[in-house]
Amino acid sequence: MDNIAGRKSSLSWAVNLTVLALVLVWLIPTVGLFVSSFRDRDQINEAGWWKSALPVEMAFRIRTDADDQAGQGGGYVLEGNVFADDSNTRWFPDGSGTVTGFGIRGAAPAEFDVGATAELRGGGTLTVEEDGSFRAEAEEAFEPRGPTIYFEARTPPRFTLGNYDTVLRADGMDRAFINTLTVAIPATVIPILVAAFAAYALAWMQFPGRALLVALVVGLLVVPLQLALVPLLNLHNRVGIGQSFLGIWFAHTGFGLPLAIYLLRNYMVGLPRDIIESARVDGATDFQVFVRIILPLSFPALAAFAIFQFLWTWNDLLVAKVFLPSDSASQVMTVKIADDLLGSRGGDWGILATAAFVSISVPLLVFFTMQRYLVRGLLAGSVK
Repeated sequence: MDNIAGRKSSLSWAVNLTVLALVLVWLIPTVGLFVSSFRDRDQINEAGWWKSALPVEMAFRIRTDADDQAGQGGGYVLEGNVFADDSNTRWFPDGSGTVTGFGIRGAAPAEFDVGATAELRGGGTLTVEEDGSFRAEAEEAFEPRGPTIYFEARTPPRFTLGNYDTVLRADGMDRAFINTLTVAIPATVIPILVAAFAAYALAWMQFPGRALLVALVVGLLVVPLQLALVPLLNLHNRVGIGQSFLGIWFAHTGFGLPLAIYLLRNYMVGLPRDIIESARVDGATDFQVFVRIILPLSFPALAAFAIFQFLWTWNDLLVAKVFLPSDSASQVMTVKIADDLLGSRGGDWGILATAAFVSISVPLLVFFTMQRYLVRGLLAGSVK
């Protein structure tokens, strides 16, 4: 009886739980990115974002000063506290902490338990207590410097706005933001205009080869854009628009047209035929039917494609690297972040998370502004 129209299915709870689980899974990377964008870069390297609210064990190093040693019982003693060293005041501003292990080699900073006695490679012994106090003893004087002490200690969670300050105040970031808008907006509008005309022709105009063109558009959907980058750049260079904003507009237009035409054509085919035929009976031309009837009724599909195209062009790195000049005046945000802020290795996770979250802020705004049209546009042509 569950399939009777109007009766709620007994498995609706399973559907709701499944949807909730999928939403949570999709949100996890965004939440992790957001949390990491506020964390200290050193703590990011030591522990995952899910441990951001817990103390983090980190490795430190101090160089003791041989001038602080004192003669004692026929030998020499060097005493102090690892937390009092100037290099550690950032993490231990009050000069206190908890040592979890110490060592005499950088490869094993917690080789010995606190309170244990370690044999120094140059002769002598070293002991580090839990409160950070240490004592080095040797028969000969520590020269020319004291032993280097490695240790691990618990550090409190550290959150900072320094990552955002680094990204937003980076030299040329404002210019890169404007360049990204300069690329993304025309690269979204141009394919929509071209695809709308083409979709109307394929949906409502009768001419030889229409079915073949529709099949060709569908076939172009599976062609990887990477295969066309070099030939298209060579073509742009021959016509004089290589590595320019005009060239990247046309490149994004060409790469986005197959999906745009396919999506809009499917939507326009599903529009009521009676409205269009009535307009033609009243003497309306194809252009008038397109402008006054088709375009207003196709707004959900246009908005759905606009969301996708804007996201692709805003987040694009590959096409921008190929079709834009390499100088700083033409860099978009993705290129600016990848080349100037992260460098060739991209190991600064704090800057990477912050830059990624800053770069997705505008696409998120666009998506949530127009998301009510997304589902209607994606279902274009699926129901008659």
